[in-house]
Amino acid sequence: MALRSLDNALPITPERPKKQAKILISAHKEKQMADRAFQDPDSKIQGLVGGLESKDWLKVKVCESLNDVRRFALFHSTLLLPILDKVVSVMVKAMKNPRSALIKTSIMASSDIFKAFGVNLLESTSDAINQLLLQLLLKACQDKKFVCEEADKALLAMVEAMAPLALLHKLSAYVGHSNLRVRAKAAISISKMDLKGMEEFGLVALIQMAANLLNDKLPEAREATRSIVVSLYEAITESEEEKQEFWQSFCQSNLPAIHAQAMVKLVYA
Repeated sequence: MALRSLDNALPITPERPKKQAKILISAHKEKQMADRAFQDPDSKIQGLVGGLESKDWLKVKVCESLNDVRRFALFHSTLLLPILDKVVSVMVKAMKNPRSALIKTSIMASSDIFKAFGVNLLESTSDAINQLLLQLLLKACQDKKFVCEEADKALLAMVEAMAPLALLHKLSAYVGHSNLRVRAKAAISISKMDLKGMEEFGLVALIQMAANLLNDKLPEAREATRSIVVSLYEAITESEEEKQEFWQSFCQSNLPAIHAQAMVKLVYA
């Protein structure tokens, strides 16, 4: 008996594009879905991890579950706390997925997670938060505008929600990243932080980091660094009467002459 052709052996499923449209629709409805609380959150939380770990290849269930994460973060955050590390790990994995709608949903979920938990994320012993930060920096560098914009919003939410000192320790690891755009995004995030009271991190370490970034190849990194230097100047000289002399002395004591001159000129040009 003749064998059936391979074309017939595996049925073609024309519905796949429709399913893809479904995930796109869910992305457009994210805000509406995240704007209401669950009627029975205790019951809903039981199936959340299963939904996040769904193996459906279109990731529709994962996308829906990430929208549920947003609702839990906004309205039932205490229920989400025990599984927070797992949720963050899934968000990181989703950001690595090629589907733009899933990436966007996971980034939006990360913004809500930052707003809901802030310091709790940095207290975690899991590496998930480090991976999340790296993915957000990478996504903020993407050519897809809507992904880049959402990642920028998430990084801003992170800066506003987290303790400055602990976050600075995290971000400082990326100002020397091999990817120029990641360096720039890390510098921009630091420039939006309140750098007063950073003696524990080390004012010398901060000024040296800024000096290295001041000559970065990307203009956005250099511009962010100028803002960092001004903030450092204000923090360091706040209680000094002779501000210019103190700033000049501080820079000359901790930087090579050419960098110290650039720092003084930047503030007093």
